[in-house]
Amino acid sequence: MKKRILIRFKKNTIDKPIVYRLAKDYDLIFNILRAHVYPKAESIMVLEIEGEEENFERGMEYLKSKNLQIEPIEQDITRDENKCVHCGICTSVCATEALFIDRMKKMRVGFDYEKCVACELCVKVCPVKAMNVYFD
Repeated sequence: MKKRILIRFKKNTIDKPIVYRLAKDYDLIFNILRAHVYPKAESIMVLEIEGEEENFERGMEYLKSKNLQIEPIEQDITRDENKCVHCGICTSVCATEALFIDRMKKMRVGFDYEKCVACELCVKVCPVKAMNVYFD
């Protein structure tokens, strides 16, 4: 199973090895999609977590036991094909190469959703606002 979650840290929980424990104790694979971590202040981290369902559930219980607020995130990045002018600006900020120039199709921008980690950088740079983010 694979899910994206938002973890809210209170200022007294920020110094604990939370992510390390998810990997070591619960055999979960994680990808940090976004993090805003501040000393002595509330912080957030967005993780994509993958693993066996039982391990995932145990990992979530562990997080809750540490007084962390867990919120599931259903977020999708989409491209409006009618708006996209295939300028390629989005490809320059896409670290995972989910957005790329397809040289076989007349230099058009391609989008590989499976590689996308929803960092939203493409949404910010798209001059015609063809890239959108949706939360469920």
